[in-house]
Amino acid sequence: MKCTEYFTYTRKRPDRAYIKTEWIEHVIMNYEHEEIQTDGRIKRWAFIDEIGKYLRVILLPDKETVHNAFLDRNYRRQRHED
Repeated sequence: MKCTEYFTYTRKRPDRAYIKTEWIEHVIMNYEHEEIQTDGRIKRWAFIDEIGKYLRVILLPDKETVHNAFLDRNYRRQRHED
């Protein structure tokens, strides 16, 4: 998994250290919702069954380099209008 230096640094924090690599990879490949930020970074969310919470992963515009990952307690499942 490719990642930025920022992510490598923040991943060592106690509130982020328990986030498993496989959870991050799951979000990258099986996201429920995606948003593109004005700076081109990509936000992706997916529910992690193992912990019963949503994980947000921020990717660089290349869609593969992880810049940040954290549990997003404010995320609410997006409703799709048909």
